[in-house]
Amino acid sequence: MGERKIPKDPVIRVSFINTQLRDYYAGLEELCRDFELSREELEESLRVAGYTYDEKENQFR
Repeated sequence: MGERKIPKDPVIRVSFINTQLRDYYAGLEELCRDFELSREELEESLRVAGYTYDEKENQFR
């Protein structure tokens, strides 16, 4: 699918990621694959901003 960009700002990033997860993806692995992202790096970038991934809810909180 080519390189797709996600916002850098953590608050905008988490909103963008959660919207993508809600509307298009059954899980974080699928989103990361499509956006060519490292799941570990994405989770860490949001963890330092206070967000963690809730697999059951399929969103960052």
